[in-house]
Amino acid sequence: MKKIFFLISAFIGLISCESGKNVSIENPSDFDRLEMVEISAEKLMPLPSGKAYVVTDQKGEILPSQLTYDGKLIFQTDIKAKETIPYTIKVGASETFSAKTYGRFITERKDDFAWENDRVAFRIYGPALLAVDGPSNGIDFWYKKTNELIVDKWYKDDIAGIRSYHEDHGEGLDDYKVGRTLGGGMMAPFENDTLILNENFAKQEVLENGPLRTTFKLTYKDITVDGKTFGESRTFSIDAGSQLTKVTQEYGTKDTLTVSAGIVKRAQDDEAYTAYTDNGIAAVVYEEPENGDVGKIFVGMLFPKGIERALSHTETIIHPKTQKEETHSHVLAVTSYYPGQPITYYTGYGWEKFGFPTLNDFRNYMSYFAKGIEEPLIIKVL
Repeated sequence: MKKIFFLISAFIGLISCESGKNVSIENPSDFDRLEMVEISAEKLMPLPSGKAYVVTDQKGEILPSQLTYDGKLIFQTDIKAKETIPYTIKVGASETFSAKTYGRFITERKDDFAWENDRVAFRIYGPALLAVDGPSNGIDFWYKKTNELIVDKWYKDDIAGIRSYHEDHGEGLDDYKVGRTLGGGMMAPFENDTLILNENFAKQEVLENGPLRTTFKLTYKDITVDGKTFGESRTFSIDAGSQLTKVTQEYGTKDTLTVSAGIVKRAQDDEAYTAYTDNGIAAVVYEEPENGDVGKIFVGMLFPKGIERALSHTETIIHPKTQKEETHSHVLAVTSYYPGQPITYYTGYGWEKFGFPTLNDFRNYMSYFAKGIEEPLIIKVL
């Protein structure tokens, strides 16, 4: 009897795998959306060893998909306002898709960590650079105007002396200045109205690497605030098609901590930024001063759970490496970090040469991004 039961169960499981699951995606918003769909693998059929989930659209065409490190099946949908689109998910042979996201620990260039998607690119400085330039743990932007992945190519050509990534050879360039600042959206403790910046990251771990999402974790040396020392780490994630990278900030503190994410300003009196809150979601947008042939760059941060205040902040420091006095200004988004409650936010940029001709275009993008969080796609596994 037990043998018969197991045979029946296996047969039912086989039928389930072959028939798959029907999924409907509904856009509740009044605007079109190109967005990543996330479905917990627990809602799908079991995945046998050596097999993969296969996503097909209404025409039966296979769509690029990825099973994430935290157990989600993801794929992109291009869905119009108020539209509902059906998809089918089955178990089948593993497919190879062209990568639209990528990240890597660049040991050949002083331990940078660089990551990108088909729209934007970022980097953060690693431990080997400490001895050369001193600490610099802000977020750096690489301005892209191509949908191709360029991180490996730019590093290879720059190191070989073929062409510098500080010059635009048709695909974009690295022209963003970080130094001893938060750069384009890093977070740091902000106690007694003073930023407490850590050093470059100490360890890195890639959790997943495309084709649609890249996620990695950086761990830092312990940081001391008001005589108390605790750990710091942050996890970055980037999806195909997005102008923003997701940041999850964690501190190993047992006390509530005042923190701020910030965008470096180029002059103390530069007030070319806006900060606003819409339905509890806060955003800060800053326009970089126009720089010659580079053109206009717009930087933005978005906080799904809001912030407590935004302000312009300037302070003078002694650089740990040069021992010279430096004055840095930021627009800061200040909030409270509570023990055991990581803060998740987004940061990124738009470039007038790649999809964002005006500041208003980028503000609209940030607004729609926020609305997408407020009004998530309605996903039904049937």
